[in-house]
Amino acid sequence: MEIDQRTPTTKNPPEQFTGDVWLDPVANPRVQGQRMVVAKVRFAPGARTAWHSHALGQTLHITQGVAWVGTRDNKVEVTAGQTLYCPPGEEHWHGAAPDSFMEHLAMLDMADEPATTTTWLEHVTDQEYQR
Repeated sequence: MEIDQRTPTTKNPPEQFTGDVWLDPVANPRVQGQRMVVAKVRFAPGARTAWHSHALGQTLHITQGVAWVGTRDNKVEVTAGQTLYCPPGEEHWHGAAPDSFMEHLAMLDMADEPATTTTWLEHVTDQEYQR
């Protein structure tokens, strides 16, 4: 059994996020063959990721608040206790509704080449966020 020491909360970079977003790592691969990465991510009202996609997909479990998640085709609202899956290669963004803090667990598998696990794209415009 291993117990990890608490890691300091970090603020996510403005190149990939709009607004205030904080990250706490939960799990990372430990031995050969493992790929799973889990993080607790907290968004201030209106904060959001930039457009991005994941080589092997991503699962988001909302633990608090109201999340807005958008694809190039639509936007959905997801609330605490719900889980959303974004398939591999799907361009999407996620963040907090404008009137609610939001926290989710982000779960994904690392790609064979870790640098290709997440492909970051342009920022979500205010118009895209509001539609």
